[in-house]
Amino acid sequence: MKKIVAFGASSSSNSINKRLATYAAQQVQNSNVVILDLNNFEMPIYSEDYERLSGIPKEAYDFKEIIKETDGIIISFAEHNGAYTAAFKNIFDWISRIERVVWYNKPMFLMATSDGSKGASSVLQIAYNRISGGNPNHIPCFSLPNFSDNFDQQAGIKNKDLNKKFIDALSIFTDSL
Repeated sequence: MKKIVAFGASSSSNSINKRLATYAAQQVQNSNVVILDLNNFEMPIYSEDYERLSGIPKEAYDFKEIIKETDGIIISFAEHNGAYTAAFKNIFDWISRIERVVWYNKPMFLMATSDGSKGASSVLQIAYNRISGGNPNHIPCFSLPNFSDNFDQQAGIKNKDLNKKFIDALSIFTDSL
């Protein structure tokens, strides 16, 4: 049984990206799914000065250990002003200080959603460009526009064309596990 870690790259308690990441992870057959909440990994804002004086926070090591022990990672990115949320960026900054290969070259599935027509595609492109560098796996991406119109917690992705794109991307991810 494969272990899948999924999370919405947001600190919102009502994160639509966490809902999408959870849904995607639940579609992976024969898997043990772990859903992370970024609020459980709150740390001081990364700075070289803080690191020099206090070291790397325990929460960064905890997050990194979870990533190390998984077979695959699903992230759905929330978009704040066209980029990562501060919560995700801070965790990313801290865990990158532990080891150079941040995501252990694990198979990944990157997604983004918003209630807008672009589906947070700007942050998804930024994330893909940063995360795919050096990862030997093909990393599939999926953007879901107009989340409230196109997603139902029970039925999943309601739009047939978008659902096909989702299934195709998810298949690439599951084939690499």
